[in-house]
Amino acid sequence: MSDETPIIAQKAPFPVEVTAGKNYFWCACGRSQNQPFCDGSHKDTPFQPQKWTAEKDGTAFFCGCKASARQPLCDGSHNKL
Repeated sequence: MSDETPIIAQKAPFPVEVTAGKNYFWCACGRSQNQPFCDGSHKDTPFQPQKWTAEKDGTAFFCGCKASARQPLCDGSHNKL
């Protein structure tokens, strides 16, 4: 697999309870063992974690397939894989 293609962590979103105003760092490479969040596994790849700040308390659905056009959130792209 090319280092320029993210690894599919799972073909479904990760539902996460988020807190308004808190920053979350979504794993863009798919290598993190702490999905859907970054653990530094992107080192030596062209990927960087994506910072996302929750606007309100509740459940956010983070992309697991790494193909969403709404990254870091799921847009249903996993249904086409």
